[in-house]
Amino acid sequence: ECSYKSVGAELNVLPFCTQFIPMDVIDCPKHGSIIYHPSILPRHRGASAINWTLIQGDKKAGFTIFWADDGLDTGPILLQRECDVGQNDTVDDLYNRFLFPEGIKAMVEAVHLIADGKAPRIPQPKEGATYEGIQKKENAEISWNQPAAALHNWIRGHDKVPGAWATIDGQVVTFYGSSLLDASVPAGQELAIKGASRPGLVTKNGLVVFGNDGKMVLVRNLQFEDGKMIPASKYFSVDETTTLELTEEEKKMAEDIRAIWKGILSNVAVIEDSTDFFKSGASSMHVVRMLEEIKQKYSGLQLQNEDVYMATKFADFIQMAVRKFRGEDKEEELVIDYISKNVNNMTVNMPYQCFINGHFINADDGKTYDTINPADGSIIASVSSASLADVDKAVAAAKEAFENGEWGRMNARERGRLMYRLADLMEEHQEELATIESIDSGAVYTLALKTHVGMSVQTFRYFAGWCDKIQGATIPINQARPNHNLTFTKKEPIGVCAIVIPWNYPLMMLAWKSAACLAAGNTLVLKPAQVTPLTSLKFAELSAKAGFPKGVINILPGSGGLVGQHLSEHPDVRKVGFTGSTPTGKQIMKSAATNLKKVSLELGGKSPLIIFNDCELDRAVKMGMGAVYFNKGENCIAAGRLFVEESIHDEFVRKVVEEIKKMKIGDPLDRSTDHGPQNHKAHLEKLLQYCETGVKEGATLVYGGRQVRRPGFFMEPTVFTDVEDHMYIAQEESFGPVMVISKFKNGDVDGVLRRANTTEYGLASGVFTKDISKALYISEKLEAGTVFINTYNKTDVAAPFGGFKQSGFGKDLGKLFSPSLISHLTVQINEETTLPVVQCV
Repeated sequence: ECSYKSVGAELNVLPFCTQFIPMDVIDCPKHGSIIYHPSILPRHRGASAINWTLIQGDKKAGFTIFWADDGLDTGPILLQRECDVGQNDTVDDLYNRFLFPEGIKAMVEAVHLIADGKAPRIPQPKEGATYEGIQKKENAEISWNQPAAALHNWIRGHDKVPGAWATIDGQVVTFYGSSLLDASVPAGQELAIKGASRPGLVTKNGLVVFGNDGKMVLVRNLQFEDGKMIPASKYFSVDETTTLELTEEEKKMAEDIRAIWKGILSNVAVIEDSTDFFKSGASSMHVVRMLEEIKQKYSGLQLQNEDVYMATKFADFIQMAVRKFRGEDKEEELVIDYISKNVNNMTVNMPYQCFINGHFINADDGKTYDTINPADGSIIASVSSASLADVDKAVAAAKEAFENGEWGRMNARERGRLMYRLADLMEEHQEELATIESIDSGAVYTLALKTHVGMSVQTFRYFAGWCDKIQGATIPINQARPNHNLTFTKKEPIGVCAIVIPWNYPLMMLAWKSAACLAAGNTLVLKPAQVTPLTSLKFAELSAKAGFPKGVINILPGSGGLVGQHLSEHPDVRKVGFTGSTPTGKQIMKSAATNLKKVSLELGGKSPLIIFNDCELDRAVKMGMGAVYFNKGENCIAAGRLFVEESIHDEFVRKVVEEIKKMKIGDPLDRSTDHGPQNHKAHLEKLLQYCETGVKEGATLVYGGRQVRRPGFFMEPTVFTDVEDHMYIAQEESFGPVMVISKFKNGDVDGVLRRANTTEYGLASGVFTKDISKALYISEKLEAGTVFINTYNKTDVAAPFGGFKQSGFGKDLGKLFSPSLISHLTVQINEETTLPVVQCV
């Protein structure tokens, strides 16, 4: 105390609520104390203020910084701040979101106010004052004769300390992670709880308990007296970490299997519980023999080769075999709450919840959002909106699956088998997937079937074949002799990968990013675009049915700013793959620097397409329109600017307009539709503004530029000419059905090249000409990741795809783990024409 006084401090800052104030310091006229208290005084004085804010169901929380006095949190107020309390907020939520970060800022502000002589001393009002003491475990028992909201407040108010509890099966069980459940009563197994008038229900999402008003509370986790915590949904599950007590029949089976092991491992004197099958000399051929011998004696026991590799010691093998014999090993049935719709002459079943660790579950905070059908603006479904807590759960599940789960022990060929099976399931469900893709993204059904879904299936099959072909190298080194040193490399998976995909090709972008990731043995957490989550969630269902172990694939619909940001900075994520805008890509790079995680980015583009007067004009018109209007222009490699040689410019424009007038705009599920709706309303509005800017800057609007007068988010295919290099529409991507045409002088090859390269983007490009020498010269000089010659949009799973400059870095597709090549040439000859059709990547 004397040492403290000798410092000569003018202010004593106590950052926590405390009843023990240094009286002698306060008495000194030169000194004073200010205290941070986590409630809006005078309400909830005392040490458990945050807990009581929730227990009593307050709509507002906050903190007070006050001048210490000799009372119990009764000193004059210096400043206060408040925040809203969410329906399912916990103490941790309030602390992390508001009380801690804003409290630090407020303390700094308070110190400055004192230093400037402007700090107020507002007497605390007497009205509304309450004092609550420290909550102790013995006082935290749940009283069940209350409404559900009161039960929820009691449980969350005691989470994490001291923990609200009840007696179940004669022992104290503590409840954690509650939320109000506003739904029909779910299916589940009844669980008697002492004092409750109605049994709880153990469901796939947790323990459902009932208030005296009949409403429900969902509890996520339970903790037993010995400290063990489990997901409440697992209350009735068998604990596989315990050793099974064998029946007499099972003991005989164990001895029969021991004799089979002895017959194979003849070099081992006695088969002990610790005997390792492979370390004792067995090979893969012995695995087949052993399983066939067991099958011959016990036909009801179905074992696979992988079972032996997962349990190589005799005792572990017997435990595994007995569980299978009893039927305890069977995977619990995947329970899915579908949104079902009769559409496109079929019933489509769409999951709408987060997919975490092999289960479809509601978001931790219960929040949802609506996903909209762009063809008519109607709501398709309310989808779970993942929270930060859900991100942490998903990453933890992926990390566990990678480090300790079956996936991490699985051999490469088995991974490939699962991926082939998943591709087969996607193909079996291709019409349902294409229908979901169409109603959720606006893609024309026929295009969704061929490209969105078809290429996704191809991608998984392609990378399934790579699983067991990922090889290292043996490297000769200078010191190899006389010491005979050996140097070799291995290619190993890196761990948890975060994948953030766009809304233009929801399923295909998922496939491009995740197939290679899985083939290499990584696990993933994927965030689909907020406006197009449904095919990703359907994919999650199919992956579970294909047999992917829990935690390998996790899907989190929700906000990019929340979920995507947290994934990019999460310390347990080792790589981020992102397709989207350049500004967002830059932010992801900054966030990824927190733990130096690997990053691959496929970002914006303004791809130039150069059309020379020696081209086959009708072909150039057809392919040029596809380069712009394919998938309603929502295409990352869309030709953002066309350069047409002066002598054919007018005829080219005339033919384009003629063809546009033949296009059918309408229902994307109609097989004859050419052009569907834009993906979402905000994007349509952005495109209309883009066209207005083009007109204002002096470009000639030849056709379109307007919203189609019908329900939904339809836009007319648009053509601009007389576009100068300085104009906004010449420099910025529209990401929509807008053809931007500039003419160039006849024969000015180098001049048009300079104009084409005057962009910060470098994703794709194209050229139409019959002169192959000119074409190859152009392809060499264009600064783009892909150059199409006399074709466009011809991507293939075997050809690497990606850009450079501000279009990003890293490659999707192509040979897994091939070096990053500056230029790789693939030649494709179209049998219908003598023109060379070339794609340079």
